[in-house]
Amino acid sequence: MSRVPLVDLSGAFEPGPRRDAVVEAIRQACEDVGFLVITGHGVDPEAVRRVDDAARRFFALPRADKMQSHSDSGDRRGYKPVHSSALALAREHQTPPDLGEFYVINRFDDPEVARRAGLREGREVFFLPNLWPDPGLVPDFRESFLGYYKVMEDLATALMGLMALALGLDEHWFEDKIVDHITGMSAACYPALEAPPLPGQYRRGPHSDWGSLTILHDDGVPGLQILSPEGEWEDVPTVEGSLVVNLGDLMAAWTNDRWRSTMHRVVAADGAWGERISVAFFHTPAYDAVIECIPTCASPDDPPRYEPITSGEWLEEMLRKTTTYS
Repeated sequence: MSRVPLVDLSGAFEPGPRRDAVVEAIRQACEDVGFLVITGHGVDPEAVRRVDDAARRFFALPRADKMQSHSDSGDRRGYKPVHSSALALAREHQTPPDLGEFYVINRFDDPEVARRAGLREGREVFFLPNLWPDPGLVPDFRESFLGYYKVMEDLATALMGLMALALGLDEHWFEDKIVDHITGMSAACYPALEAPPLPGQYRRGPHSDWGSLTILHDDGVPGLQILSPEGEWEDVPTVEGSLVVNLGDLMAAWTNDRWRSTMHRVVAADGAWGERISVAFFHTPAYDAVIECIPTCASPDDPPRYEPITSGEWLEEMLRKTTTYS
């Protein structure tokens, strides 16, 4: 049985006994494993279907067509081909490049949104607008991705409110730090394999996520695993209609490691070498948000363990480490 709990959010977004129970379940999951599988989240299944379908149609294009949406500027926008990164490098683990291709968007098509989120001189590359494929190649791609991004944005805000309550804070404690968030969303395609990976090679190498929390939709194909406290890799359960939520490094720093940012990976599981599609919303506070120990997470016996750092400084450091391949 997986240690990753299933948490039903039904009724949790209004005050009452049901919310209290869900907040306690979230607190326990965040302390114990840093991962939870959520149902009752209120996400329209049609929004999920549309983004999944758009991603599949894009990744099915010939490489030359996909490369029209590729950027060499290192701005983490648009198409990223297979072998272009290795996430394990963020933890100083030398591995072959990952066996996945990706399409990455953010929220900076509007220059005013970028300015509020932290655009300043010297940061222009980080805040560039999105790249989009030719609508003639993938009709409705942009609309499907932006629609799903907005749905995930709303869900992430609601989850951060529940997490604030779980930390003994006011429900709105995180709001001024995330209202101008710099979240990236990445659709991933792990192509079907015709031969085993190289030694030490993964569909997505062992890593922790970098921001506050991640919300993941996948197509049910097995392969996502977490590293247990005992050092064993364990499968994350697949539940139809659910979403996987996990904490990132900035949440662990905020909580003085009371909550876990857990190492995880994507493998080609036995009997599951076919294509795997997922869409991850990597919620990240505003660029200039200062991440320092939350007042309820320190005590004389457990003082703050980390120096304050801004969200943007941390993210830029991680991006530099993981985009070695091109």
